[in-house]
Formats: sequence, structure tokens, C-alpha cells
Amino acid sequence: MVYSSKNSLPRKTTHFRIKARQIHLAGLLHTEKGLVMNSTNHSRRNFLKGIATGSALTATAATLTACDNNHAPATAVAFNHGIASGDPLADRVILWTRITPETDGEFSVDWEIASDEAFGNIVNSGNIKTSLSRDYTIKVDADGLDAGTTYFYRFSANGATSAIGTTKTLPTAETNQAKLAVVSCANYPAGYFHVYGEIAKRDDFDALLHLGDYIYEYDKDGYASADAEALGRVSIPATELYSVDDYRQRYAQYRGDANLQAAHAKLPFIVVWDDHELANDAYATGAENHDPTTEGDFVERRANALKAFFEWTPIREQNDGSQPQKIYREFEFGNLLSLYMLDTRIIARDKQLDYADYIDPATGAFDAVAFRGDLTSPTRQLLGQEQTDWLTQSMTQSTATWQVLGQQVLMGRMDIPAPVAMQTISFTNYSLLLQKAATTPEALTEQESAILQQPSIPYNLDAWDGYFVARETVLGAARAADKNLVVLSGDTHNAWANDLLDIEGNQVGVEFATSSVSSPGLEAILTEEDPTALATGLTQLIEPLRYANTALRGYLTITLSPEEALADWRFIDTVKSETFQIATDQSKSLRVLPTAGNRRIV
Repeated sequence: MVYSSKNSLPRKTTHFRIKARQIHLAGLLHTEKGLVMNSTNHSRRNFLKGIATGSALTATAATLTACDNNHAPATAVAFNHGIASGDPLADRVILWTRITPETDGEFSVDWEIASDEAFGNIVNSGNIKTSLSRDYTIKVDADGLDAGTTYFYRFSANGATSAIGTTKTLPTAETNQAKLAVVSCANYPAGYFHVYGEIAKRDDFDALLHLGDYIYEYDKDGYASADAEALGRVSIPATELYSVDDYRQRYAQYRGDANLQAAHAKLPFIVVWDDHELANDAYATGAENHDPTTEGDFVERRANALKAFFEWTPIREQNDGSQPQKIYREFEFGNLLSLYMLDTRIIARDKQLDYADYIDPATGAFDAVAFRGDLTSPTRQLLGQEQTDWLTQSMTQSTATWQVLGQQVLMGRMDIPAPVAMQTISFTNYSLLLQKAATTPEALTEQESAILQQPSIPYNLDAWDGYFVARETVLGAARAADKNLVVLSGDTHNAWANDLLDIEGNQVGVEFATSSVSSPGLEAILTEEDPTALATGLTQLIEPLRYANTALRGYLTITLSPEEALADWRFIDTVKSETFQIATDQSKSLRVLPTAGNRRIV
């Protein structure tokens, strides 16, 4: 989701393709600072320190002398896009890398995972082939591991050795704590990925949850790209993404970022897609940012986007040929928490409602009856029946203390006065009217009274607010099963905390939403508003809203124990400079207790 409409974006330019490997050949032997590194000569700690500070982008090998069976020099390869791990279970984890070869062909890549940094105790290893057919990416499901254990892994091919990464398996049985970093919305041209770098500096996380918008699909002049040239972060390719090669090139650019590489090397990622891995405001059969008359078949574009996503992210691919789009899945952290990663975007979502479709063009009257009927339609889908049934059954059967949903869009009720939502009056001026009505109501004009009498409406119909029955179904299932529900959300580029209430006002659970890695938030839309006053005012206007930060980029930490779930937001002051500070409002902590009748933010 972005806040600007498609009509406000630059027109699309002529489409062209460049092979991803051609872009990165120049970086085969050099990093951004001209430094050559090889993991056999540098410790893991020094490497991570280097990429976290931007002093090195890759671990590569210099001129190679290895030979094949015919005694010809082996093709030089490099690991320009780092390494990664993901989807940890108690006995296994996905390991990922990509080689950049000097010439096309099929390559054999060795991998190994060990219990010690020196690889003195290798617990599993193997060999896997890769080629251009999967963009030279490697994905291994390394099993035979012990639960709740930290491991070290690396790759090698044709004499080149990757950096060493760390990963961690999930615990079994009793565990007293789980700590997760939560991120979303990393727009490369919008600014530097300092948030990833800050996470990579920490040693206390079990995993990182990425709630979507890992990449953005726009052309080089698209959303939030005004400073891209000055920052040296112009999108590649220059055109909007349609073909599989387009999406691959964009992933390659993002994965060349030192801070993102550092985060991937430090801890396992658990990812889901949102819309920009495909196209803005995507749904099951289309997207706001897809015009089939000029951009071709949506199903083909979706297949291209998803192929690149599965190639470039450390996600465990589910062996279900009938549902290649299925990514919803479950992770068990012992008896402490069941984590359900959902797909609210592609697999079953109905098209978003649009207020404009209910306004009479002749009179300007809003057809509230028709809108309410469509909004509350029992057939309107967000998760789809199969995913809903799976989630309901899983939550009901789980014996974990906490039921956590990792998903894309805000679930909390975000109703704001219609004039503010439709931007016919500024938030500041509306607040002044409220003050006037409270102090000198006799001074209100007829027009001012009419403004104050308008109802509150959802500000974002792309969120759960636009899918009334779907939200009530999930909340009803959690309440009926008497579960401790925590929902983690992204998408909006701002930080929020909501109490989750059903339509009857029953307290069901809580929602904690992360800010963005780099994408601009409400401060870029409501430029005349003071962000601090806006956040304070929104918490007063929106009854279930307990916290908001509408100005800063950052990430969310969620720490769960048998006694409480603690949410902690961390912010930085800018993504527009290579230097930055931890923001003054660097941390805001809220907690919820696992007690029936008291599952609310305290």
C-alpha cells in the first residue's frame, strides 16, 4: 500500500530487460569501498561488522585457479548478494545464497552448517546445483539440527567461499522467552536501510519477521524516489517490474545493500509478501497498479513476481502443486507461542472498496446504504475460506500461551471523522472545531456544525477495516477458543498499537504494528500537521488506539514470556543520510497480560 494514487505517479517508460548477472559483473572482485574479502581470512564477526557499517558489500574470491575434470580453469563465481537463513523449525532451517558467475552455465555449490564458528563440528553438509533457470540462487533445507540452538553456515563454489552466517532453530517443550524483530516496507530509493543495520547489531533476537514490501515494483521515478539520485539509490531496472527478469534485477539490487545483508547474515528471517512484491494494492485477480490493457495479463505478471520471490527469499516452499501461491504457515516456539504467518494479500483477497464508487457524480451524495451493504457482505474475502479454516483449527488446537498472527495490514478499527479521512479539512482545523464545540458551541456556524456531525469512517479500506466479516470471523474464533491473541502488522509505514474489539465491543486481543524500514509515512502526506500532535490527537479520536508514531522509521520488538507480551518500538531520525541518530522517541514499550478479561494493552 502507498498513500498516493496511481494517477499521481509518473507515466511508465518503455520496458527493457538486462540480465541480472550483467549488472553485477563489475562488482565481482570489488566491494563498494574497493575491498576484497574472503571468509577464510576474516572472522565472521569482522565481516558482519564490515557490512553493518557499509565498509564491505560482499565476500568474494579473487582470480581462481581451480580446475574441472578436463583441466580447464573453473568459471569464476562470487557471492555478491550475501547469505541468508529462514523459516526455522526445531530440527531444520532454510539456508540461502546466490552466486554471481562470470559466464552462464550450471554450477555446483557446496554448503555446510556447524555448531561452532570454526566449523570444527559440521552437523550437516551437501551439494546442490544451480543455473540461470533459478537466477543462480541456492536454497537448502538443512535438517538434523538440535532445537533452540545457534548454528553457523557457509557456502563455497569454484574456489570461492561465502561469508559465514548465524542462524537459530526453534525451541521445543518449555521455554521462558521468545524475542522477535518485526519489520516491513523497505523502499530502496526512499532512503538507506539503517533499520536493518541496527537489528544486525543486536544479539538478543530469535528471528526476524518481515511482514512484506521487501521490494517495491515502481519505475525509477516512482513512489518515494525524489531523492534517489542524490542518495545513489536509483531503482534498477529503470522501468516498472513485469517480467521475471525485471523482478530478479530488483531483488538483486536490494540484496546488494550492506545493511540488509548484515541482517540476513545475523538471524533467520520469517517472511510473507504484501503488495509491492507484485504491484500496489494487489488482490487475488488484479492490482491498483496493474492495467491489463497496457501491461498484459495479471496472472502472468503475478507468476513472474512470485517466482522471483521464492528464488530470492529464504522461505520454505510448500510442496502443493495445486496452490503455488500458498505461503500461510505455522511456527511453534515450544509451549510459549504459536506463530501463524498469514497471506492477506494475494491468495484470496477480494478487490478493495473505493469510496469514490459510492458518490453520485451529479449531486456529490454518498450512498451509505450501498457502501455498508458491500462492506458487510458475508461473502467478502480477505483470507479465503481454506486459510480461515486452517487458522481457526490451529488456534483452537494450540496449547501455547500466546497465539500470534504475523500478517500485513492493520486489523484494529481505525475510524476517523469523514471530513478528515476525505481530506476536506485538516486534522488541526478539525481539532480546533472540536475545541470550539466544547467551549463555545453557540459560536459554531451551520457549516462547522455540519462538519462535526459527519460520521467516522475507516481511513484505509485496503486494511481489515475494508473486510468486516473476515475480521469478525478471526476475532470470534480467538474469543471462542479463549486464546491470548497478539496481531503483528505492517504496511502503513507508521507505528501503532490497538486494542482489538469485536463488533459487540468485547476485548479479544491486541495489535502491534511496526513502522517502515524506509518508506515515508503520514508525515509525508499530512505535511502541514505536527506529527506529535497528530499522533496524540489520533489516539484521542480513535477509541481502541493506544499508541501512534506517525513520523519516524524504525522496527518493532516483541518479547513474549509466560507472564506478558512486551512490545517495544525503536526509531531512527533519518533515512536520508548515511549518518543518523537514534531518535529521541527511540523506545515506547507496551504490554499485555495473558489473563482472561484483561487481554488489553496496559
